[in-house]
Amino acid sequence: MAESIELRTFTQIDVLQPQVASFIATVARGFLPLEGQAALLVEVAPGMSVNVVTDAILKKTAVIPGMQIVERAFGMLEVHSEDQGQVAAAGDALLDHYGIKKEDRLAPRIQSSQVITGIEGYHTQLINRMRHGDMIQQGETLYVLEVHPAGYALLATNEAEKAAKIKVLEMIFYGAFGRVWLGGDEENIAQAAKAIEAVLATISGRENKGDKPH
Repeated sequence: MAESIELRTFTQIDVLQPQVASFIATVARGFLPLEGQAALLVEVAPGMSVNVVTDAILKKTAVIPGMQIVERAFGMLEVHSEDQGQVAAAGDALLDHYGIKKEDRLAPRIQSSQVITGIEGYHTQLINRMRHGDMIQQGETLYVLEVHPAGYALLATNEAEKAAKIKVLEMIFYGAFGRVWLGGDEENIAQAAKAIEAVLATISGRENKGDKPH
């Protein structure tokens, strides 16, 4: 693996689900994705190198950039297209540019997951004030996920929406850790949690021991 770049997240999404696509459109500052499109999310370190990632991908493919976030430590890029082949080509362009393989990415690690049934009214108000997605109601079940590295939160949420009738409340898929808040009835939340664990377990990569504290 090239010493100049650390590939943290490399994940392709075949079909963006309605709530996930709408959520990205709510928080993105680029060209917004649509339901049904394919997407690629990559996260690299150091953060400034994401500029080179974007340049390499956009010059060689016809994908559309939705989000580019450059932090001190990490940089994240999301691109999407109606054409799954173009999204796959965007991933290949990144890997070819740096001379790395997708297996050089970090394997995802679930840091924590929580299920709270019969959520209280005042608790729902705290969540609803900070969310960018749907709202949770008193008595529903809340699911919270924390995953490392952060980019896999997007894949996790998309798979949850595929598998169950849930509400996407909030999703953070950049930074040190990714976080997901989902709402719904107890049975559907259980199905969503199971789908998240299953899809993250399929992703190969480097051993993930977590980030060192700064």
